[in-house]
Amino acid sequence: MRNWLTAFALLAAVGFACGVLGQSNGPAAGTGATKGPAAGTKAAIGTTPDLAGVWRRSRRPPDNKRKYTLFEIALSLTNEEPPMTPWGLEKFKAAKPNVGPHAVTLAQTNDPVAQCFPPGVPKIYLVRGAPLEILQAPGRVMMFFEYDHFVREVFTDGRQHTADLNPTWMGESIGKWEGNTLVVDTIGFNEKTWLDYAGHPHSDQLHLVEHIQRMSHDTLVNDITIEDPKAYTKPWVSHMVFDLKPDWKIEETICEDNVNFSNLQKISESKK
Repeated sequence: MRNWLTAFALLAAVGFACGVLGQSNGPAAGTGATKGPAAGTKAAIGTTPDLAGVWRRSRRPPDNKRKYTLFEIALSLTNEEPPMTPWGLEKFKAAKPNVGPHAVTLAQTNDPVAQCFPPGVPKIYLVRGAPLEILQAPGRVMMFFEYDHFVREVFTDGRQHTADLNPTWMGESIGKWEGNTLVVDTIGFNEKTWLDYAGHPHSDQLHLVEHIQRMSHDTLVNDITIEDPKAYTKPWVSHMVFDLKPDWKIEETICEDNVNFSNLQKISESKK
């Protein structure tokens, strides 16, 4: 099993987390991963583009043509901040992240993930550098995340969003194919998660539109438009790149109540 917790905490403890996470979104992974089947390049279902495989957030720097990514903002690697409303700014100032230029200790952070709450979307893509597996079936695309084994269903059967949605951690995702791009429209979030490790907030009005495309056999790109009129004065965009890991499989990584948080705190304090 990969040592996500120990590695993550050690990086935070020595103050090196910002540099490492900005490039790799977490500690190195997969060095002892059990081998699984390699992903193919043929369409999974008829002429439907094939996104299937195990993917991990890329170590490569973001495309210089892009403005910024969620992690660039989280680690202050850009001079731009998303334009926040007074409500959004108040929430942002109340956040106590444990990474980045304004980091607090693990004992002081109020990051919901540190207390084993679900990360939500899009933060689920960032947590500990853990991979995800994409599987395709008629009428849906499934995302299986290694972190806490979260599952995200993207329905591609032509349905519309459910009326009067009850807010949830992951929201409701409806997808459609535009050429070789999967367009995912997600709404129905609660207000209990952060967008990123910096503590950028969102409200229950959060609306995500993702454009997911397999640029090559080994590269997946996800452009995420983030719209939340309660938290931000205008939409903004994140660009994520994922690398195919054909020899990896999804392993068991469980956040056990506050056990993980307590262990991270002890490791961090022991390095002072």
